[in-house]
Amino acid sequence: MTRVALAVDLGGTKIEAGLVDERGGVLAASRNRAPTGRQVTPDGLRAAVSSVVGRAIEQLPHGTELVGAGVGSAGPVDLVRGTIHPVNMPQVAGFPLADAVRDAVVVDAGVVDAQVTLRHDGGALALAESWLGATAGSRASLSIVVSTGIGGGIVIDGRPIGGSSGNAGHLGQTHVPTDGGEFTLEEVASGPASVQWAQLHGWRGSTGEQLAEDARRGDRAARGAIERSAYAVGRALADATTLLDLDVIAISGGFSFVADDYVELVSATLADWADLPYARATRVVRSGLGSDGPLVGAAALAFF
Repeated sequence: MTRVALAVDLGGTKIEAGLVDERGGVLAASRNRAPTGRQVTPDGLRAAVSSVVGRAIEQLPHGTELVGAGVGSAGPVDLVRGTIHPVNMPQVAGFPLADAVRDAVVVDAGVVDAQVTLRHDGGALALAESWLGATAGSRASLSIVVSTGIGGGIVIDGRPIGGSSGNAGHLGQTHVPTDGGEFTLEEVASGPASVQWAQLHGWRGSTGEQLAEDARRGDRAARGAIERSAYAVGRALADATTLLDLDVIAISGGFSFVADDYVELVSATLADWADLPYARATRVVRSGLGSDGPLVGAAALAFF
């Protein structure tokens, strides 16, 4: 019998769900999303969870076993209570996401004893990269997302490292020096932060997509914002790999595609700022899973 997992990925702008098989394949017809955003309320989030889970479960093939649900969420997360405290969605701090997914599975699939495993989204992505992606086979890896926010996850010897509360990997809330001050990496290098910086320097666009297009056309402010983001990420990763002794770092997330050479810029900065030879030797690569990474990672939580 074919086994599939329900995968749910909650981020700062959307929640997505889908069914994923044991080989990491996403069942395309099951994949769907709903908007979230900074102003989402608990009632709004619960409705979104019910909607995306229900539409995914509708596509469960006949005779297929649903092994459970994996949930990757913007964090921090509370693994004991199954709740979330996302930095970018303050109104849903304390929301019982694991229970909301479990309730939706019970209603739509009739699986009363559904097992739901919650982790923060960076940790789920790191597990996916280690399973099927760009860090497979490595001894020590870090996978990061550069998007609306910035997060990451750590895998050592094939095992995700959660730390004492399960939240290890929140690279976006570490600090980097820039513009004469100290800011969190997310405040400097995320997509929205980069758009805002470019606007302050005369750029007239409003989205990351426009930033990418104008940078390709030679707009100096747009290109400067991209280079500033990559520089900050590279500096943070130089510290991370010095601390953790990493083989490889995989970068994903929508804003990481803002320039064809974004990953190369990050890699060059890491090499410039890492003081020790083993840290300078760390490879920085693009994610091997593309847009499927977050769902594959969430599914891995259910399979493993």
